Amino acid sequence: MEQVEAIPKEARKRLNYRWLVFGIFLLFMLLHQSDRLLIGSLEIPVEKTFNIGVKEWGWINTGALIVGALFYPFWGWASDKWSRSKLLALASFIWGATTWFGAIAPTYPLFLAARSSTGIDDSSYPGLYSLMGDYFEPKKRGLVYGLLQTTQPIGYIIGMALALFLGGVIGWRAVFYITGSLGVVMAAVIFWGVKDAPRGRMEPELEKVENLEAKYKFNWKAVGQIFKSPTMVMIVLQGFFGVFPWNVITYFFIGYLQSAERGNYDSGQVMMTMVPAVLALAAGYPLGGWLGDKLFKKTKRGRVIISTIGVIAGAVFLYFTLMTPINQPALFFVLLLITAIFIPFASPNVLSTIYDITVPEIRSTTNAVESFIESIGAATAPLITGYIIAGLQDSGVDKPRTTAMLLICVSAWLLCFFFFLFTIFRVPKDIDKMHAELERRGLKDGVTETTRMVG
Repeated sequence: MEQVEAIPKEARKRLNYRWLVFGIFLLFMLLHQSDRLLIGSLEIPVEKTFNIGVKEWGWINTGALIVGALFYPFWGWASDKWSRSKLLALASFIWGATTWFGAIAPTYPLFLAARSSTGIDDSSYPGLYSLMGDYFEPKKRGLVYGLLQTTQPIGYIIGMALALFLGGVIGWRAVFYITGSLGVVMAAVIFWGVKDAPRGRMEPELEKVENLEAKYKFNWKAVGQIFKSPTMVMIVLQGFFGVFPWNVITYFFIGYLQSAERGNYDSGQVMMTMVPAVLALAAGYPLGGWLGDKLFKKTKRGRVIISTIGVIAGAVFLYFTLMTPINQPALFFVLLLITAIFIPFASPNVLSTIYDITVPEIRSTTNAVESFIESIGAATAPLITGYIIAGLQDSGVDKPRTTAMLLICVSAWLLCFFFFLFTIFRVPKDIDKMHAELERRGLKDGVTETTRMVG
């Protein structure tokens, strides 16, 4: 009787601990995103401090993006080789240290070097997502990833508030001292508070397999094989083009609101429009992940179906949003909120799908390579958009910003729509292939372990 009662108690401990780990990483990502994104709202004071212009300011942002992209393969490979919790603690410490270096930098070149170095830790998330995938079973991963991904839009709001309100009182350097210190604190919390988990332990086929880490180790051959998968090829293609709308909206939408094309919004109107839109965007992550989980229980195509709905709905509603006359601001605002909800539907489902078709020991690397390719698209999108807007202006087009945003966003989402349509038909085979491998491992090693224990 005592043994029977001990099982639920132990299960409750594991359940409580995994939600504790989730809470730690949710806080880590929220604070990290706030620190990473607040730089955008500090343009004027930083330019004044170092006596620089817009071109030099642009390099401050581009430098971190380039460094982050270059470090994706490293973090992915390292997270499949070693303890992910310890690596994430290291990433948090690097976040804190590089932010402090930026705060004390006396000259522009040193500040540029410091801010660029903050990109080192920005690409450590594949290990975090992989670790969370070993704390939560496949049917719950979409919601978990969606909740974690709300930290980017909410972090943007927090970063903007810190920069605009606190920065004006204590100065931008002091704000970086605070956020950098939080990075060091979170490093300690993760290092001592989070345990790594055996890779693949939440897969049903591997429940009876012991010593997973010793049996199945990272190898490059397996990584090469997964990128031959038709599903993975489609995911990579949609990832490259799918980030175009994100970056176009991120870098050009506020300028669009403030232009004559949308009625010259003032700062207050911009805030009243963007804050609810960003909150709607944040809600779209867990909603899309939850819907993907629900439909995935009924069909292996479920996550991709929700992703397909997200991109086509985003394209349709963005078109109607931007085509709304400027004398109908209420309708524009409502359509913008609806668009914002649909835009992130694909994100948690694509991440979950990567793990649905990838064996556990290479998941961080697979995610990192896909993110590296996404980052190339992210870096390309603002440049292409700027040239298109300039070309349309030179051609005398009536609404160059509106036309450019619609052209790029709708085209990119339509491409993603067709990539997802192909994936809908293919993904069940690739999921079955992965689970067949896990089942083979479970039968082989599970039987071996059971036989040894009985003997």
